Amino acid sequence: MTIISPSLLACDFLNIENELKVLEKEENLWLHLDIMDGHFVPNLTIGPPVIRSLRRALGPDAHFDAHLMISNAEEMHSEYIDAGANHITVHVEAVTNLQQCLREIKEAGASVGISLKPDTPLDIVKPVLDEVDLILVMSVNPGFGGQSFMESAIERVQRLRKMIDERVEAGARPVTLQIDGGINVSTIAVVSEIGVDCAVVGSALYNDRLLSDNLAELHAAMGRLEA
Repeated sequence: MTIISPSLLACDFLNIENELKVLEKEENLWLHLDIMDGHFVPNLTIGPPVIRSLRRALGPDAHFDAHLMISNAEEMHSEYIDAGANHITVHVEAVTNLQQCLREIKEAGASVGISLKPDTPLDIVKPVLDEVDLILVMSVNPGFGGQSFMESAIERVQRLRKMIDERVEAGARPVTLQIDGGINVSTIAVVSEIGVDCAVVGSALYNDRLLSDNLAELHAAMGRLEA
C-alpha cells in the first residue's frame, strides 16, 4: 500500500504536536517538509531554524523528508541535514552538478532524492538512477499548496515505475517513487494503483475536518483497490 506522507506546510503549526499524535499510528511515517525560497518557486516557507525546533519537539524517531525547492541547494543542503532532516530531495532543474550534489548529501549522512517539475523530461533521471534513493514526481507546478492534480503525471509515473522495476530486475537496488501535488481521496487511489510508493498529502489532510477522519478516508480509498 502507498505510504501517506503528510505535508507539514498545510498543518496548523500552533497545534502541530497534537496533530502529530494522530499520525503516530501510521506505519513508515514520513513527515514532508516543503522548503521554498521565493526564488526557485514563487513562495517562501520554512528554513533550518524551524526544522531544528521541530526536531527538538518531535524527538529522534520522526522521519523528516525535506523537499528543497530552492535555487542554492548545492550550497545549503548540509544546513538542513544539520538541522535534523533525514532525507533531502533536490530539484534537477536547480542543481548545476547533480551527481556531485547527490554524493555530498549521502556523505553527510542523509538519504537523497531528485524531484522533477511537470514539464521536465524524464530522461534526465537515467544517469543518476543508481545514485538516488527516491524520485519525486510533481503533479502540480511547485510553489503553492491546494492545486489540482495534473493528469499528465500519470503517464510520467508509469514510465518511471517501469524504468525502476526493469533496473531492479537486472540487480539494481529499489528506488522509492513519490508523488506530490493535488493528492486527495480520488487521486490517491489512482496513483496507488499505478505503483507510487509514497504520496505527499497536504490540504486533503489538513482542512476543517478531523485529521483522523481524513486519514481514514485516504486509507479506505486505497483499500478498495486492494479488495
